[in-house]
Amino acid sequence: MKADYLEESLFREFEERLLQPNVRKSAKDIMDLLADEFIEFGSSGHVFDKQQIIKSLQNEPIEPLTRRSITEFKTLVLATEVVLVTYRLVRHISGEQSVHSLRSSIWKLNNHRWKMMFHQGTLVRES
Repeated sequence: MKADYLEESLFREFEERLLQPNVRKSAKDIMDLLADEFIEFGSSGHVFDKQQIIKSLQNEPIEPLTRRSITEFKTLVLATEVVLVTYRLVRHISGEQSVHSLRSSIWKLNNHRWKMMFHQGTLVRES
C-alpha cells in the first residue's frame, strides 16, 4: 500500500535532508535520522554501519558546484510503522557528466520518530 501524501512528503523531506551538505557534516543530524542498527549497501559495493557512515560523511569533501536531485520518488508501506522509499538520484557536478543511481531506504517508526534502518545505492546509466 502506498503511503498517503503527507507521509510521502515527510519521507521525501528526510531523504532530501540527508543530501544537504550541512546535514551530512553534522554527526548529530545524521544520528537523529539513522537507527542504531542502520546498514547501507553503498554504490561503491561496500557495506557500512551507522558509525562508519557518520565518519565517512564528516570526511566527505565539500563540492560547492555539486547539486543532487531526486526524481521518481515513491513510498510503499511494508508493515505497520515500516515504509520503503525508492527514487532516482542524479548528482550534477559542474563541468562533468551527471551520475545516476537508484536508491532505496527502509524507514521504521521507533519511539514516535522515523529512523532509517537500511539504505542502498546502485549506480545506473542515464535513462
